[in-house]
Formats: sequence, C-alpha cells, structure tokens
Amino acid sequence: MDRFLQMALEEARQGLAEGGIPIGSVLVIDNAVVGRGHNRRVQQGSAILHAEMDCLENAGRLRPAEYRRATLYSTLSPCDMCSGTALLYRIPRIVIGENRTFRGPEEYVRSRGVSLVIVDDEECIQLMREFIAARPELWNEDIGEV
Repeated sequence: MDRFLQMALEEARQGLAEGGIPIGSVLVIDNAVVGRGHNRRVQQGSAILHAEMDCLENAGRLRPAEYRRATLYSTLSPCDMCSGTALLYRIPRIVIGENRTFRGPEEYVRSRGVSLVIVDDEECIQLMREFIAARPELWNEDIGEV
C-alpha cells in the first residue's frame, strides 16, 4: 500500500478508536504531507467534519498554486461535500482507498478534470464493512440517509 494511503488508514483507525466513523484523509504536496485528518463529526458534534474536510482544515490556508500541486488521499470515495471542496480548490488528483461501500460523485469529479485513482484496498473495504454492520444508524446519518 502507498505510504500516504497507509497514513490515511491510520487516521481512519484513530477515528474509530475515538468512537467516530473510520474514514481518514491526507493531503500531500510535493511528496510531503501538509495535512491529515479523520472523520470527527461524532467527536466534535460537527455537521461537516468528514475526513477530507478535517484534513484540509488541519492543512490550514494554502495558496491556490499549492492546491494545484496537491494529491488528496482518502480511505473512502469522497462524498458530494468533500468532492466539491476538492473541486473548489482545484486539487488535481484524489487517491481513493475504496469505493465499494460508498461511492461519491466520481464521474462528475472526473468530468471536471480531476484524476481519480481507485486503489480498492482490502483493509479499507473491511474497515468500512465492519463499521457499517455495527453502526448502520451512525453511518446513515453521516451520508445523509434515512
């Protein structure tokens, strides 16, 4: 597994250990990690702290040119909100650990010129499958389902 995706998976595990949803994200610019995060909606009582949002927040304010050299890593296919944020800042590449348990608007993101790399990592898949089976109500809340 790519070392940056491994870091995102570590973030996901940390989120689960904190009682949250096990999704992690890492932002990389010029082969250096500039932000890391995990889904903290439960822990922070937040409406928006998905892993990618937490990661970008932790990276702090960056110049547009920096975002345009970035790669966003996520253990799970980014949702509409997180994909929209990547599009807003024109992040050109997203590496996705898995999209079997949830698939965000991948075709739309691609149509906007973003390169998506789907790793289909078994650890990422298993982590989400186990979580969804154990906490379906929390998962449904996170993705805006009934």
